[in-house]
Amino acid sequence: MHTSSAVATAGELHDIVTGTTGLTDFGADDYHEALHILLDSYRHEARLTPQGAAVAQDAVCGALTARALAEAAWKRHPEHAEVEIDRPIFVTGLPRTGTTALHRLLTADPAHQGLEMWLTERPQPRPPRERWASNTDFGPVDAKYRAHRATHPDIMGMHFLDAGEVEECWRLLHQSMQSISFECLSYIPSYSAWLATQDWTTTYRRHRRNLQLIGANDPHRRWVLKNPSHIFALEEIMRVYPDALIIHTHRTPGQAIASMCSVNAEATKGLSEAFDPPTIGRTQLDLWSRGLAAFTRARSAYDPRRFFDVDYTDFVADPMGTVARIYNHFELELTEPAWSAIQTMHDTSRRGDRKPAHSYSLADFGLTDAQVGERFALH
Repeated sequence: MHTSSAVATAGELHDIVTGTTGLTDFGADDYHEALHILLDSYRHEARLTPQGAAVAQDAVCGALTARALAEAAWKRHPEHAEVEIDRPIFVTGLPRTGTTALHRLLTADPAHQGLEMWLTERPQPRPPRERWASNTDFGPVDAKYRAHRATHPDIMGMHFLDAGEVEECWRLLHQSMQSISFECLSYIPSYSAWLATQDWTTTYRRHRRNLQLIGANDPHRRWVLKNPSHIFALEEIMRVYPDALIIHTHRTPGQAIASMCSVNAEATKGLSEAFDPPTIGRTQLDLWSRGLAAFTRARSAYDPRRFFDVDYTDFVADPMGTVARIYNHFELELTEPAWSAIQTMHDTSRRGDRKPAHSYSLADFGLTDAQVGERFALH
């Protein structure tokens, strides 16, 4: 059995977070099993380098910090429990299928709200944007991502990150230590096998409470959320958000898997001796083919009108037309200010650091089109 460079124990991690935040209440113990299994996988399977161990530990500390901050904020703002979440939109599909670009267009509508990066890490009622610069929580998160963009320019062409922009909501799932993202960035087969058997209901209930808190100052704006890993939990999402609307993005699986493997390889460079290209290819093909199969099975039980399918090629060719069709399908009002804001967002997304730039190949990860096609043949 291999042993990775040291990641702190669960007790030590809680002490670190308490030392930096002064908070000792992490809420219910419903995350402890997941945390211990994750840490055991890091320790005995991931073969993390010293840098990798530091990155993994920082991610877990960040999740525990967000959890403690959410617990404290819920006590300060008990009114959050009364905030309604009406017909939220979930954008999901395989990774690298246009979910990020579509999500950012839809959240440009002033009647919508998304989950800004900094609020996933420092949950609190969203202040007016003009006050963010002076917010003591926004500043450190913003500085962190500015530094990340400067030191990882290659990642920015694949997936642009900014503290003040809407981002994936898996960071809220991190608070429960249940997230596909962990196994997208490390070789942790024991944790992966455990997670595949879990119910996500409690995790999404916490997800919802975070949205009620963060959106407490914007109760009438519709939530638009995005996360490829939502495909693993459609039944639980529908249980927790009974009027949810689902946008499912599609792309040729070989292209999606190759692109996603490339992003994961770039993001984890130098962090592990185990998460090499062939392992990335094998594990990610297993993971995402299983996820899409689960989503396809679950979807058949629900009213098809609650779903809208977006083809990647069609979206790239006509992003504004795709947006218009989504509004029409879900009978949402597409106002003139919304259309203008969405058009501006689209124009901005094609320039500078945000301009997409990415090359990849299945062969880089020991995969062939035939292998991928066979795994996805039924869905």
